[in-house]
Amino acid sequence: MTTKSKKQLAHLFDATRCVDCNACIVACAQTNYPEMFDRPNEGWDWLAANIRKVTLERAKRPVHMLVQCQQCENAPCIDTCPFGANYRDPETGLVKTDESRCVGCNYCIASCPYDVRWSHPDTGLPMKCMGHGCEELVKNGELPACVSACPVSARMFGDVSDPDSDISRKIAVSKTEKLLPHKGTKPNYFVVVK
Repeated sequence: MTTKSKKQLAHLFDATRCVDCNACIVACAQTNYPEMFDRPNEGWDWLAANIRKVTLERAKRPVHMLVQCQQCENAPCIDTCPFGANYRDPETGLVKTDESRCVGCNYCIASCPYDVRWSHPDTGLPMKCMGHGCEELVKNGELPACVSACPVSARMFGDVSDPDSDISRKIAVSKTEKLLPHKGTKPNYFVVVK
């Protein structure tokens, strides 16, 4: 059962500003998985980070999209976990994993339609945004590593339930899309497309 939180923290990715520098991916890897920095995430063949680069083939040119946990309102990872290890934080609205309840069955990885969860090779536990390092940053009133590292301000993070927050104001004046809306997950990850 999903509980409604007081606020809903969310990420925004401005695809119109991104210069494909990968600074956000490197910052995520360094902040959340320093023990994995010299080893790739085998499933993605990429840095061990919670941001995945996806190439969308377009008629004129390929477009790189950065995807990560969508912090879904109807999160399949919560519904499919047989041990109740995945839950929505009542204070932030973020989808989290209680590692003490997780047995590493990885049903949550298989159920994510965005393919943004991965299994840590050392612990066997599922990983996702937000990692422990970024959780600490946010708890201390700072921005997640990916947002701070972006040199062109293509990333934002904040409370979308507050109409006066920076992220809400950006969404209000931008053309945004949510990924895979037909899946019914009600994602809280916004992509600026124009």
